[in-house]
Amino acid sequence: MTKIHTLLKRIYRYRCAVAIAVFVVIMVFLDDNSLIVRLKYSRESARLESEINSFRAKYDAADSLLKKMEVDSTVIEHIARKNYFMKRPNEDVYIFKEDQQK
Repeated sequence: MTKIHTLLKRIYRYRCAVAIAVFVVIMVFLDDNSLIVRLKYSRESARLESEINSFRAKYDAADSLLKKMEVDSTVIEHIARKNYFMKRPNEDVYIFKEDQQK
């Protein structure tokens, strides 16, 4: 009984420090907006921002290619030859696969 009594006396004596410690533990670990959750959201936000930037770069490249295709029809022919291996009627197309020995 005396150990419990002395423990209660210490808690009562340092009640402000105990209250602050309990508050800090709740805010850092237990709350819905805890520090750990905020760090996780921050990392997720940074990942999504980098993904947005990569999609924006792809969009800009595709948009500039579309504008080139609207102006010059040889760009369409170049894309058809390069990506889809299309050819003119009097041509032969040879496709070489490069060695991947590294």
